[in-house]
Amino acid sequence: MFKRLLLLLALLAAGASHALTPQEARALALGDSDARIESLNKAVAAADDRTAAFLQALADDAVKFAGDKVFVVKDGKGFDPVTGAEAALPDGAEDVINNNRMRGELDTALAALKLFSKDAKLRAAAVAELQKEPDEAKLPLIEKAYAAEQVASIKEQLALVRAAALLGSSDRARRLEAAQMLSASRSPATRGLLLQRLKDESDAEVKGALQASIRNLEGSLVWGERAAAVFSGISLGSILLLVALGLAITYGLMGVINMAHGELMMIGAYATYVVQGVFQKYLPGAFDWYLLAAVPVSFAASALMGAILERGVIRFLYGRPLETLLATWGISLVLMQLVRSVFGAQNVGVENPSWMSGGVQLLGNLQLPWNRLVIVGFAFAVLFGMAFLISRTRLGLFVRGVTQNRPIASCMGVNTARVDTYAFALGSGIAGLAGCALSQIGNVGPDLGQAYIVDSFMVVVLGGVGQLAGTVYAALGLGILNKFIEGWAGAVLAKITVLVLIVVFIQKRPQGLFAVKGRSAEA
Repeated sequence: MFKRLLLLLALLAAGASHALTPQEARALALGDSDARIESLNKAVAAADDRTAAFLQALADDAVKFAGDKVFVVKDGKGFDPVTGAEAALPDGAEDVINNNRMRGELDTALAALKLFSKDAKLRAAAVAELQKEPDEAKLPLIEKAYAAEQVASIKEQLALVRAAALLGSSDRARRLEAAQMLSASRSPATRGLLLQRLKDESDAEVKGALQASIRNLEGSLVWGERAAAVFSGISLGSILLLVALGLAITYGLMGVINMAHGELMMIGAYATYVVQGVFQKYLPGAFDWYLLAAVPVSFAASALMGAILERGVIRFLYGRPLETLLATWGISLVLMQLVRSVFGAQNVGVENPSWMSGGVQLLGNLQLPWNRLVIVGFAFAVLFGMAFLISRTRLGLFVRGVTQNRPIASCMGVNTARVDTYAFALGSGIAGLAGCALSQIGNVGPDLGQAYIVDSFMVVVLGGVGQLAGTVYAALGLGILNKFIEGWAGAVLAKITVLVLIVVFIQKRPQGLFAVKGRSAEA
């Protein structure tokens, strides 16, 4: 293997690329392993894009032959590997068989092509792949790529890959060099590699260097872990904020204990699922934008259901909190059963658009997923929109007036019954937006709302009933506190601890973080 790698490197240093020929394609696909490997090394020496694509097809078992003709198969159709044009695939075409030895050679060749690619992204991806399983046998390949690399960040990562490969060397000096170099790494995988090598290392000096590198690495990783905990807390807090914003209107401003709030979220999530299905069936080319259509649809579906509930049930129960609680709890059971009857009892999957997949890699061990970042931004966008609506619009003025003094607002000509319906529909619509957001980070099912209803009430009560700013501080504070405690004590104990802390806080300050100012309000 080592000799073959040296041969491959020598060939890589030779002349410019040239186009794949039919003779080369046949030599790569047909014949015994030795002849195919010799052809492979020659092809990689001056490979073009067609050659790289053909090698990938060979590695993917997507190549057939009939007589002396070779075909690349894609979606059941045959293609000429040299020109890329579609070619009729004979009925008797046979699969090209690759044994384990040939597969290993193909993998090495593909890695070589990626390390020497003109595309920096491909080179970075190849280096990242090598970091997962460093191998001393690939050391000549890595050193050749290191010497040719011009991008500083990729060159730095190649140096770390080289050091990781040297850890398993039989040469004590090379192991010592590798241990000292890896102290600059910021990858959690490197820590595991160093710990594994420390168990097997017998040389005292090398062992000391390994221990020093582990200490340095853990010192740098701890900041990434803390940043990850803060981001996880903000992410959880943004979800709690979205869930609690609707409740801040229906419970905080209107005084309605709405136990069906979670089911209104569920309706928003299922509305997103339905919009996804419509795009998949009728607009597959625009699928990446289905979420933009799902946002208003989820708001409208939940708002409409909220308006029906308010006009049909809740308007008869204002001022009777116990009856409201029991009625909305019953409504929640009805809505869950309705969803089970229409969509089934099993969870349904909602896919992320491509622009919400992946994430941003920071500090080596800190990754910020795009779907979480988008949800954080979405939560604050909904918050600002709701704040503007309540404080700067005619509807917001009516809602504030009715909640503060219903008789006087009625005397001034405000249709309080209509305002109640609008306010409850608004709170329900925001719950639907929360359901739309939640569909992007987990499965959608009939019990979706049950996991968040208690937390949302805790956020509203802790922040101060009717106080929008208090809802924001409470949601983010509870999210970050929960994640930090979870890192030390686990998820269950973290939930219990947060609940106990909230109970103690409410005992000392019943009005919450932000109290309503007025003659009748407690200081």
